[in-house]
Amino acid sequence: MGGKSNTKAAYFDKLKNLLEEYKSIFIVTVDNVSSQQMHEIRQALRGEGVVLMGKNTMVRRAIKGFMNENPEYERLLPHVKGNVGFVFTNTDLKETREKILSNRVAAPARAGAVAPLDVFIPAGNTGMEPGKTSFFQALGVPTKIARGTIEITTELKLVEAGTKVGPSEATLLNMLNISPFTYGMGISQVYDQGQTFASEVLDIEESQLLKAFTTAINTIATISLAVSYPTLPSVMHSIVNTYKKVLAVAIETDYSWEAIEELKDRIANPDKYAGSAPAGGAGGAAAADEAAPAAEEKKEEEEEEASDEDMGFGLFD
Repeated sequence: MGGKSNTKAAYFDKLKNLLEEYKSIFIVTVDNVSSQQMHEIRQALRGEGVVLMGKNTMVRRAIKGFMNENPEYERLLPHVKGNVGFVFTNTDLKETREKILSNRVAAPARAGAVAPLDVFIPAGNTGMEPGKTSFFQALGVPTKIARGTIEITTELKLVEAGTKVGPSEATLLNMLNISPFTYGMGISQVYDQGQTFASEVLDIEESQLLKAFTTAINTIATISLAVSYPTLPSVMHSIVNTYKKVLAVAIETDYSWEAIEELKDRIANPDKYAGSAPAGGAGGAAAADEAAPAAEEKKEEEEEEASDEDMGFGLFD
């Protein structure tokens, strides 16, 4: 009894230390993962993450004990079910995810296993003797005899994703040396700084978040202005629109203040400010006047040269 209690206490301490040391956790599924794969994954994550396995009942009990100090750990409990484990990390989540998922091993189909994907048998020669034709016929696989061997004439879906592999299907796939499945760690959920979410969230780019955030702000501002309800996104628009109304009232009335004096004077006396605007235009006209004689002189020179060419004589002819 004492040995078991000490083991549990040591596991609880280790789990607590990892929860305190690391801010992010991958809750991983380990169905059909071999001990060799686990070893390779631990090596790949060395220095970047820690893999921790344990019985679900013990993990649940430990987390519930830590919730008094850290209530956010409660979000982990719904995901501690089935054959799962934890990968603790403080590094980039996308990079860690790639390392977790990259270690996969091809495996033969086993009777009773649930197919994670559709399994197809390709068309082509199997190299098997004709005596096994009845086996193919029992599974509905179209065949013919070619050069003394069985040939599958048409590609066939043998097992559908999500269904169990039958004994006959498993035997046929093994006879054809087809290993249709790959097994490795999967990711059930990601826990990061008190929040849990699916690993697909990591595929969202920052630009997408900014675009969605900007769209949401614009929508809030539009609705707020339409219903005349002030919110943080709309308050600046409200101030600008109100100031425009104040300017319109001031222009139509005698009410005035220092900042609007010039505007009202411009509206009342447009000729007074007309002289300053075309200054650049006047300079351009003067430049054009200076360029005109030069253009005429160049034109005369070109005409003289043309007349010389028409005469057909050179300078020293």
